[in-house]
Amino acid sequence: MSKKTQTHLDSLWRILFCLALMPWCIGATWALALVIRSAGNTSMFWVAVLGGAAGWTVVFFLLPKPLWIYVVGHELTHVLWAWLCGGRVKSFRATARGGQVVVTISNPLIVLAPYFFPLYAVLWAFLWAFGSWLGHWDPYQPWFHFGLGFCYAFHVTLTAHILRVRQPDLDVEGWLVSAVVIWLGNVLVLLLTLPMLTGQVSVWTALRWWVERTGRFLLWLTSAF
Repeated sequence: MSKKTQTHLDSLWRILFCLALMPWCIGATWALALVIRSAGNTSMFWVAVLGGAAGWTVVFFLLPKPLWIYVVGHELTHVLWAWLCGGRVKSFRATARGGQVVVTISNPLIVLAPYFFPLYAVLWAFLWAFGSWLGHWDPYQPWFHFGLGFCYAFHVTLTAHILRVRQPDLDVEGWLVSAVVIWLGNVLVLLLTLPMLTGQVSVWTALRWWVERTGRFLLWLTSAF
């Protein structure tokens, strides 16, 4: 098989992969809208989260951007997902101008994880869980939600900021695959965490909505054609 033929086959498989994921992306987005609507009456949660997000947004636009902190988190996310997938890290470098991690294995999740996995928000949640285990932190729960909003907004704004510049990670998988995986990954992060944070619906209910709405979209798609 020639190199040109192999390239065409790889492109075809990427397109088919994206087409297979698209209904699940739409179903997940639909289910997330239902989860957000069901959590609408948890006003204290939303005030704290949106307050944290607003606080970071002010910092983002008015102060110098802490790119080194973001790049460290970006590269550490590659490391974490490489470990989760059974790989090893051979080298690690992070500066304000960019970073690089060399791992023994690679797949779309490892390559694209920093664009959908909010590492600092996850670390904040683990830190708070550890503190709650050591002492009674329930009265300070709004500060936990404020911190989550702050960290998640940090992830979203700086990810959007660096995506304005050409990213080698996206070149590895191609823009089409990258867009679909990043979209689905970001939606799933919220779909799985919001039920746990708001307590209005269970995670299993959110997942069931995802499957059901994906099925509804596929039924509409087949009837339309």
